[in-house]
Amino acid sequence: MTALLEVSGLSVSYALGGVPRAAVRDVSFTVDRGEVVAIVGESGSGKSTTAHAVIHLLAGNASVDAGTIRFDGADLTALSPRAWREVRGRRIGLIPQDPTTSLNPVKRVGRQVGEPLVVHGLATRRGADAQAVELLRLAGIGEPEARARQFPHQFSGGMKQRALIATALAAEPQLVIADEPTSALDVTVQKQILDHIDTLASTLGTAVLLITHDLGVAADRADRIIVMQQGEIVETGPARSVLEDPQHPYTRALIAAAPGLRGTAGTRGTESGAARTAEREPRPTADAGTPALLEVTGLRKEFPLPGREKLVAVDDVSFRIDRGETLAIVGESGSGKSTTARLALRLEKPTAGGIRFDGNDIVAATREELRTLRRRFQLVYQSPFASLDPRFTIAEVVDEPLRAYGVGKAERARRVRELIDQVALPAGTASRRP
Repeated sequence: MTALLEVSGLSVSYALGGVPRAAVRDVSFTVDRGEVVAIVGESGSGKSTTAHAVIHLLAGNASVDAGTIRFDGADLTALSPRAWREVRGRRIGLIPQDPTTSLNPVKRVGRQVGEPLVVHGLATRRGADAQAVELLRLAGIGEPEARARQFPHQFSGGMKQRALIATALAAEPQLVIADEPTSALDVTVQKQILDHIDTLASTLGTAVLLITHDLGVAADRADRIIVMQQGEIVETGPARSVLEDPQHPYTRALIAAAPGLRGTAGTRGTESGAARTAEREPRPTADAGTPALLEVTGLRKEFPLPGREKLVAVDDVSFRIDRGETLAIVGESGSGKSTTARLALRLEKPTAGGIRFDGNDIVAATREELRTLRRRFQLVYQSPFASLDPRFTIAEVVDEPLRAYGVGKAERARRVRELIDQVALPAGTASRRP
């Protein structure tokens, strides 16, 4: 039987400053009906570029330099834009990687989830609205009737991701391309979503091309695994074979670094000391009576919701963090984690409660006092797509806080180079835009 998806000799490059840079080189693979194939690899390995080439959604500066893509026997590379509109959403669904920038901010979520049904003539507008509520329920969103009437900014990151998954599955396509579909979800909802995708695959024969950096997800869900490194496929095979008897050094390194999979390939003795689970040295605890660096007491935050009582997102939360200490806040999507963090840094104003940073009351602080203090506390944002100014180069993005606080030009340039190297960004990244 002919495979549902056949990719042969695919090569893709991006034009950066007028110079083409290869991102994918001579990639070939197939996906059969009802099969789940996972493409794994580190960031920048070419996973998402391969997926976007399949569905013809590459960036404007990208070009397919070689190769063919066939779907259900038809050559996709020869399709016109009008023909592609008949394929996307109906026959091939996409779960995009970033929920923050993938939903229309001025349209209600329910309308967006039901849109594929209307566009492809599978339901009337009223029928699509009703089906959207059920799709949101299946995707694990509580109170779907109320949530369907809300806008994306009223959803948490994980809820937005679930809405995108519901949208991709709405028309029951033959192939779903899932680009990091559960990266913003907690483990309980992750299981629900992956179970739902599995059910669709088994009952409807839907194939899944799963793009993920999470080897645990690939091990649990994929029939076959494709390992990519620097734009090339370095290993492929049945999931169990790849995980239990990896042949390529890069595959072995990925497995050695994956929590829960360490030791899977242990018979080869390839696990490095850096990848092993290390016993952490206990950190010195603060002396009794020493003021906390950050102290939060009785924190509460309410958000208004249309047609109902206010949503209490954070309720009576108290904790302290001492100097040199790491405190983890965990919980499912929508549990209030990110809101608590934003409140603690005064990016949101609490409805009630106290926040003190190094003895300073930052609830009552003036704007100028907060500006001074913000040099001492920072936030690493959840979504890189929505957090980087697309007009800036990466060097300008890193330089901006230094410039804002009056650091000299020469010192800023040195510090930017140091920081870009410290986070292991590739050479040449500084001059690129997001």
